[in-house]
This record gives sequence, structure tokens and C-alpha cells, in this order.
Amino acid sequence: MSKEKVVLAYSGGLDTSVAIKWLQEKYNLDVIALVVNLGQPADIEAVRDKALAIGAVESYMVDARKEFAEEFVLPALKANAVYEGKYPLATALARPLIAKYLVEQAGRSGAKTVAHGCTGKGNDQVRFEISVAALNPSLKVIAPIREWGVSREEAIKYARKHGIPIPATKTSPYSVDENLWGRSCECGVLEDPWVEPPGDAFSWTKDISRVPDEPEYIEIDFRVGKPVAIDDKKKRLVELISYLNRAGGKHGIGRVDMLENRLVGIKSREIYECPAAIILLLAHRELEALTLERDLIHYKAGLEQKYAEIIYYGQWYSPLREALDAFIDKTQGSVSGTVRMKLFKGNAIVVGRKSEKSLYDYSLATYEAADAFSHESAGGFIELFSLPIKVWAKKQRKQKS
Repeated sequence: MSKEKVVLAYSGGLDTSVAIKWLQEKYNLDVIALVVNLGQPADIEAVRDKALAIGAVESYMVDARKEFAEEFVLPALKANAVYEGKYPLATALARPLIAKYLVEQAGRSGAKTVAHGCTGKGNDQVRFEISVAALNPSLKVIAPIREWGVSREEAIKYARKHGIPIPATKTSPYSVDENLWGRSCECGVLEDPWVEPPGDAFSWTKDISRVPDEPEYIEIDFRVGKPVAIDDKKKRLVELISYLNRAGGKHGIGRVDMLENRLVGIKSREIYECPAAIILLLAHRELEALTLERDLIHYKAGLEQKYAEIIYYGQWYSPLREALDAFIDKTQGSVSGTVRMKLFKGNAIVVGRKSEKSLYDYSLATYEAADAFSHESAGGFIELFSLPIKVWAKKQRKQKS
């Protein structure tokens, strides 16, 4: 009689590697490993083979880079989605897509259960399980690391005991997640918010002491909110993001050190590297500032925070996110043009922007002779605009007298 199967979201890291053996020992399940390529700088074939070497009965790899960029990263970029003003949501965007492929693989394999390597205090457990519930609520979810209650040091000991090769060590116990949109690093000395992140916590970005002494200028073309070219050279979105990760990282751009409010209610110190995200989000906002009408851009700013929270909280497959996408897509109709960026000493700086859809009118903005603004209308405008305050102020003065 054949064993029941479980499809495990496999990354090749410590937690998912020990999870293969644990699922076999604890639940007597045949483990099917699923590796989803989202642009992480790793040998995906080697990761897939590693799962088999550890004990998975089957191991599959899905190349989802294009889908991730076009259907997850791009909507977030159009929404200027940044959690708590700092985090561009790279890991949070990846989880619902991985969950989609988990559900699909479970269907093909006849598995009634899927599994992930998340801890009981992390955000990703919520993202995975809400996404699975939205896509196939009949599937059972197992979280080995959460159920086991094992510490990171204990997991390392377990891996050594069973001959499982792992990237983490006691001296470098970082938990790292990477994809096209960014890299996250936590654990170890980073858990002390007073300690400066050591150099080995970073991988994508150069230290500011080693960046070029000369600035680099680039021009990014957008069409209806989507970046499509750099320096007049058209690029597919995956290629464009990868290019900016390299260019920004070379100049030390994209490091984020933040105290983050996790969904489960605790504060966590997180280190992120996201050069392309930092550059593109800044450029996109600047182009919107040039092309969107005032009330629209102000209203959209309020929804952007909500959109970021939806992603962070694992609610990608929700009717609210779909409804907000419809609104955001409508706003992007005029967001076409070019933004000129200066990359220098850890900073991405907008130094120019232009668009055929620009709402900037030189004759209205200038203080020179070409000024066409109706100055004589300003007095009447102020009189009417200040009327509610005047009425209120008079009433207050009467009540005090």
C-alpha cells in the first residue's frame, strides 16, 4: 500500500531541508519537493537535486520568473506598495505565487496535504496558508518547523545528525530569502537592534566604502505604469529588474534596516536588499507626480498603504485586492514617460522627468516674463477658501468674550 503524499515548498535552506526528513519520520509521508524559481540567485537545478538527495521521492522545479514579475511585482509597483514606508514586499509577494504552484502540484500528484518551512512567529505561515485556503480549501497544511517547535540551533544539530547539507552555521545562522524583487536576511546578531549589521549580512549591495566615486546616470522609460526600457533599450520586465539590481547594488543602493511590525504582533529587526525596487518605486512615483491630477494622486496615496498591508498580511487572493487593482490600473493610463536617475554613493536620486502626458505647465509655474498665471484671481480665491475658517473664528471669539 502506497504512502500518502505531501507537497513541500522547498527552498534548499535549513528549515525546508530538515522538514523533508521530519515529515517522513513524524507523519510517514512521501515528500514531493517543489522548487519555484522566482529569480533567486541560486542553482535551481542543484536545489531540486538536493531535495532528492535528502529523501524526497519526487522533486520538481517551476520557472515562474516572468509570472512573478508581470503579475505580482508589477501590480505592486503600480500601487507603490511599500510596507511601513520601507519594505518593498519581495518575500510577501512571492508566497501567494508559490502557494498557487503548491496547490497545482498537489492536484497533479493526488496529494491531500501541502507543507511549508515557516516558523510559528513569522508572517509567511499566514501568507501560505491563507493563499492555499483561497485556492483549495480542502487541502491540509502542515508546518513542520512550527509544529516541531525547534530552535534554529536545534535544527542545525538535527541536520548534522541526519547528514543534511545546510547553508546556515552557528557562526553564521542567518535566515535568507531571495527573489527577483529583493533579498531578506534575519536571525543571528541581527536580532539585536542596537548592533550594526555585519558585512556578511549583505550579498547584493556593495558597502558604501567600496562603491564607485563617479555617479552613474540612467533613464527609465515607462508605458502606462510599466517600466519598459533603460537608456532607450527595450527590456523585458525580468531583465530590466535584474539589470537594476546589479546597477544599484554596485552603487550600494537598496539596503534597508528596519524594525518591522509583523502580522503576528511582534516587532522584528529585518535587513533587506532591494536595489531595483528602490530605484523603480522612486522613479514611478516621480512620473505619477508629473502626470496624475492632484485629487487623484492624493486619493491613490491613501490606498497604497492599504494595498501594501493586503500583500503583507497574505491576502493577495482577496476581492479587495482585485478591486483595488481595477482602480490602480485606471490611474496608470497617463503614467508614461521617462525618468532620469542618478546612482551615487548609496542613493538613487531623480534628476529629471518628462512625459507627453505631463500636467506641468511652464507658463503657469514660472515666475519669469512668460508667467500666464492669473494673479488677480488669487485674492478672491483666498477669500472664498478661507470663509469656513473665518466663520468659525468669529464664533469662537464671541463665545470667549
